[in-house]
Amino acid sequence: MTASDRPSQQPASRRIADTLRASIERGELEAGQKLPSERALAEQYGAARNTAREAIRLLAEQGLVTAKHGRGVFVREPQRLFRFGSDRYSIANRETGLTPFRLEAKKQGKVPRIDVLSITREVPPPDVAERLQVPADSESVVHRENHYFADDEPVQIVSTYLRWEEAEGTLLMQAKSGPNGIYGRLEELGHVMTRVRDEISARMPSPEEARVLDLLPGVPVLEVLHTSLDQNTEPFEVSRYVHRADQTGLLYELPVS
Repeated sequence: MTASDRPSQQPASRRIADTLRASIERGELEAGQKLPSERALAEQYGAARNTAREAIRLLAEQGLVTAKHGRGVFVREPQRLFRFGSDRYSIANRETGLTPFRLEAKKQGKVPRIDVLSITREVPPPDVAERLQVPADSESVVHRENHYFADDEPVQIVSTYLRWEEAEGTLLMQAKSGPNGIYGRLEELGHVMTRVRDEISARMPSPEEARVLDLLPGVPVLEVLHTSLDQNTEPFEVSRYVHRADQTGLLYELPVS
């Protein structure tokens, strides 16, 4: 007996999930379409009902289907909210008066919402202190914690750090910081953004991040540690973006010298 003649060593649930995934990728099962019931899948593939249930669970972990209580399991609508690179900080975009996130959401026909969870004076994390060039052993920063939504679906967690000595007593300490958001206020303080540095990594979420972003099991996050530099090449703002990887892409178009 050749290798191709041997029975597959894959569990039946994974074989069913692979077949359904292929149907989704080919468009035979379209976005928004309801999957057959567990009973129907079990009959179709000659498997036990709990095997069909496990196959659906595998598809859910891969972000391909979603269960709607009392209605069934549906092929998930593909939704990607792209965070552009240097383009989102361009002067032309700032002239709209919208924050970068609101502008990007508007361009893609989505309704943005930003919940300001807290604005506190804190001791900065070591990596933030290093990049912002502030003391790491004192309350040298203001930490703004925001949760971002597009069409009421959580998209990202943003932790922004500013120098306390600059933010104290300004609109940077308020949830509504005015036109162009915090970058508008920072420009008024003399910091015109001329360069950015984004350090990007992928990882699994913490339990709290998974809860806030409503992540399916197995879905990773993209972390972007962003540093803004002004006309004097001085760092003046550091933000940690935690994006849900199943709905976020990063697009950078950079000159090559």
